[in-house]
Amino acid sequence: MSGVSLEGRVAVVTGAARGVGELLARKLSARGVKMALVGLEPDALKQVCGRLHGDSDHWHADVTDHEAMTQVAREVKERFGRVDIVVANAGVATGGPFTDSDPESWRRVIEVNLVGSAVTARAFLPSLLESRGYLLQIASLAAIVPAPMMTAYCASKSGVEAYAHSLRAEVGHRGVKVGVGYLSWTDTDMVRGADQDDVMRELRQRLPWPAGKTYPLGPAVDRLVAGIERRSSHVYGQWWLRGMQGVRGYLPGVIGTVGQREMRRFADRLTGMRTGLVGAGGAADEQQRTTLRK
Repeated sequence: MSGVSLEGRVAVVTGAARGVGELLARKLSARGVKMALVGLEPDALKQVCGRLHGDSDHWHADVTDHEAMTQVAREVKERFGRVDIVVANAGVATGGPFTDSDPESWRRVIEVNLVGSAVTARAFLPSLLESRGYLLQIASLAAIVPAPMMTAYCASKSGVEAYAHSLRAEVGHRGVKVGVGYLSWTDTDMVRGADQDDVMRELRQRLPWPAGKTYPLGPAVDRLVAGIERRSSHVYGQWWLRGMQGVRGYLPGVIGTVGQREMRRFADRLTGMRTGLVGAGGAADEQQRTTLRK
């Protein structure tokens, strides 16, 4: 599928303060895209805007807040006149045994990753329908491969994958394309935050090649940009993820068997694992919710 020029298009990226969202904003901006950045950290978003090449602006909002995101969508449309691309990238993660997990953090992963993606799409779909635009939903290898110690994250990413596939069927005849972006372990604050726990890091490193390594951020985001240019239904941040689709039906059984073995191996080290959100993005989310409760 040949790509289309992105010059002059308007793109919204949620979770744009760091990691995938921040680098994606920079790479899209370098291609002449006008950027609207959304996230929980206004100072960080302002700094990202300052590093972009062309016209850009930022909005402070929680993607799970329907009223706030509706207002953001209205203001982005007023600011730029149109919206052509929306990347639902905002996400958080937590790890550890489900039985010991913090219920609030577990629920928050579902709220941000799944509900927040739907709220984002609901807010911006009117503009995308006008422009016959493109929505890219960032999912994960976790949508394809269920993994122990990652119940909330796997559930949320499986959910957004299914949701995006369903939405594609609903809006395709009206000119809006919907894509799902898959990423394996990529060098971001979220992955580095998870790696701070010895058990989580060792479990990941014991995964068979090529799933066990951490991949550089740049090439993964380049693949996302290429997918946006092609308005692709599926975008793979790492080359081998495409091949996982063909065997995914067998994976729950394999993971169930191998996972039990690994959990027995680490059983005496599971007590006392951190149960909150991981990484700098998780810390920002927790700080935001703490502030709202005061």
